[in-house]
Amino acid sequence: MIDIRRAGAKVAAMRTRSSLLAASMLALLAAGPATSAPPRGPADPATALQMRLLTLDTHLDTPASLALPGWSITDAHTVQGDYTQVDLPRMKRGGLDGGFWAIYTPQGPLDPVSTRKARDFALLRAAAIREMVAAHPESFALAAKAADAAAIKASGMRVVYLSIENAWPLGDDPTLLQSFYAFGVRMAGFAHFRTNQFADSSTDKAKWDGLSPLGVQLLAEMNRLGVVPDLSHSSDRALEDALRLSKTPLILTHSGCKAVFDHPRNIDDAHLKALAAQGGVIQINSVYVKGLKQSAQREAAMKALEAKYPEDKTLTAAERQSMLAERRAIDAQYPEVRATFDDVMANLLHAIQVAGVDHVGIGLDWDGGGGVIGLEDIADLPKITRALLAAGYSEADVAKIWSGNVLRVLAAAEAEASREKS
Repeated sequence: MIDIRRAGAKVAAMRTRSSLLAASMLALLAAGPATSAPPRGPADPATALQMRLLTLDTHLDTPASLALPGWSITDAHTVQGDYTQVDLPRMKRGGLDGGFWAIYTPQGPLDPVSTRKARDFALLRAAAIREMVAAHPESFALAAKAADAAAIKASGMRVVYLSIENAWPLGDDPTLLQSFYAFGVRMAGFAHFRTNQFADSSTDKAKWDGLSPLGVQLLAEMNRLGVVPDLSHSSDRALEDALRLSKTPLILTHSGCKAVFDHPRNIDDAHLKALAAQGGVIQINSVYVKGLKQSAQREAAMKALEAKYPEDKTLTAAERQSMLAERRAIDAQYPEVRATFDDVMANLLHAIQVAGVDHVGIGLDWDGGGGVIGLEDIADLPKITRALLAAGYSEADVAKIWSGNVLRVLAAAEAEASREKS
């Protein structure tokens, strides 16, 4: 366990390297988007800035939509129509240049047969992301390095980094991460809602008191390859272990602040300060931002719907339409109690106040449960930029929050991988 009140000599050295990387990344960001065409038509200053900035989200669950029958990333969809939140038309309207597209695997039993099925599922999901890019080369481009993002934006395409949410599919072999790295994975988390073979989950009983011995090996493999370690969903003790052992800064790809909403998925101020001291970044989500109590009737209806259409089931087109109709009926009969845009901003502004503007970003958990009143999908992103400017933050600050900070962390992971190879 680390002392989260202090940063040792290793942390000081990492912060020095991170500062140098930050300066180079900001210079790149300033230069990269300048060649891209400005948006057509009149726009308010916040929207115009949004279109100029390199805007990345670190947790896009949109790859799950790619498996939906008849669904296309290039078609215009609506939250009201099919509950999805990301597609190419909305990316253009909201100024989202891309981000980290998640290979998410819901946690299942830890027996060998289930784990092999999870491995195959994750590999197929990685292939689906790459197939999306290959099918639309005029619109999307794979990114492998931190420097790629600005160049892709300048070319008029959308940025596709790959990430892993839940390392369960790796089984008992952390070196399998090499295969996912070859697919394009540059960020990976350890656990999800349940404790697994790598780490304790923040929302499950502890088994390892942090990272497991296998989780420590996986962290070392991440450092060796140049994959950014993601501690969202993992327990506080797992975060402490990673802060102590990682040779590179960490990221929380989609988390919130316990000081605003005391939930196990969120991070307290002490750990937030320790994350920042190590050079890491918290990416604010739009899920765990406020305590909400749904009606018993809604909870029962949603539980029945999830049992009828489990998230790991491949639906036919007819089943998908039936599920949507049943979901709309539930929403009409038992309306959802929802958080608001102001609740998201409260988490974002608190994180900036505690960690500093160099250590905060955006990972709203689109298509994975994110979205609030006033921030329904990615078309609403300029509202965040507008609120940050109104709060007194500069354009340079906003650029860090939207992409500069996460790219600095990725560049630091790349630098460590180069050092280990030399």
